[in-house]
Amino acid sequence: MDLAEAKAGGPRRKRKMRVGRGHGSGKGKTAGRGSKGEKSRSGRRGQIQFEGGQMPLFRRLPKHGFTNPFKRRYEIVNVGDLNRFPPEAVVNLASLRQAGLVKKADAGVKILGRGELKVPLEVEAQAFSQEALQKIEAAGGRIKSIK
Repeated sequence: MDLAEAKAGGPRRKRKMRVGRGHGSGKGKTAGRGSKGEKSRSGRRGQIQFEGGQMPLFRRLPKHGFTNPFKRRYEIVNVGDLNRFPPEAVVNLASLRQAGLVKKADAGVKILGRGELKVPLEVEAQAFSQEALQKIEAAGGRIKSIK
């Protein structure tokens, strides 16, 4: 066989079946959709939650509870984490963010009592636990509650 005898291959890609173009096409009349019914209609889209007439899952599950949109959200800082500040320093939201102890700017700060405080500090926060109050005052520090 020579290069001159070689023939070109067939079409590069298979043509799309054109449905609904007469009986002779092989997919005429009902266009391969059977006859009648919802599935034969144009524009039919299966509903995602439809389960064949069975009660859908989202209607079977119980719905209860409430999320309060006005709830105060706090970033938690423990008393033991405040030892990184120098004595007599003012610890507020700005200094806590700079130290990497608080991430969110819009949340309040709540000081909890885990750990021991060894340096006297002036701590400004939105909320304190009772144990944190006692430990800060025992170390010689002061508390300022911000609302």
